[in-house]
Amino acid sequence: MGAWPVRPQLVAMMVVLTVATGLIEAISLLALGPVFTAMQTGNVLFLAFGATAQGNLPTLAPAVSLASFAVGAVCGARLESASEIRGRRWFVIGLVVEGTLILVAAGAGWGVAPRYGSPGGRHLVVAAVLAVAMGFRNVSSMRVNVPGVPTTLVTRSMTSFLGGSMLGQDSAFGYGTAAWRLRALAVLAMFTGGLAGALLVRAGWTVNWLLTVPAAVVLAVAGATYVSQPPLHTGQPPPVGP
Repeated sequence: MGAWPVRPQLVAMMVVLTVATGLIEAISLLALGPVFTAMQTGNVLFLAFGATAQGNLPTLAPAVSLASFAVGAVCGARLESASEIRGRRWFVIGLVVEGTLILVAAGAGWGVAPRYGSPGGRHLVVAAVLAVAMGFRNVSSMRVNVPGVPTTLVTRSMTSFLGGSMLGQDSAFGYGTAAWRLRALAVLAMFTGGLAGALLVRAGWTVNWLLTVPAAVVLAVAGATYVSQPPLHTGQPPPVGP
């Protein structure tokens, strides 16, 4: 899959989406779980550890999230590929669906207090809807494929940052170029989102108000993308404009 032309506006939008991911994962872990909704590696490991009955780790919430994420990824892939074939702005459509699903999750969690360690039925419903939304997000970010800003994980960004830095000095990771700055920004964006989300949970916000923040961020990015980006195609990127 080829990457889109890396325009500064697009890069900025992907960094903002990374902040939104940090917010969502903070809410998922601290208010609904512990459970991940965007970074499914954690849920796979929760299930693996839970299968051995070690560590008293949760299994129900990770299983619900993993299954819901799979639904979102499949639906996102089919919707966005079909939209692209019809010449529609599939990235905007994916973001609008994601933002709408986050609002649906907020509605399902209306008045629900954050609960860590023993999620109730409504907590699980909210986590499930969020995981569907993040399935869409992962499809969208992988189709856009901005190097160094995957929006839903930072392990690769951190590795590339360190490998291409003065410490790593590996040309395979862009040593000698400015790529390390973008990767560092991606890591900082995830940290910022997680910090903000944790502070909001600590402030005692209910689940519905917690989720309105990332929903607003995602929908704002969708609007900005519609205004600033042409209907790009993954297989045949257009020329880079001014």
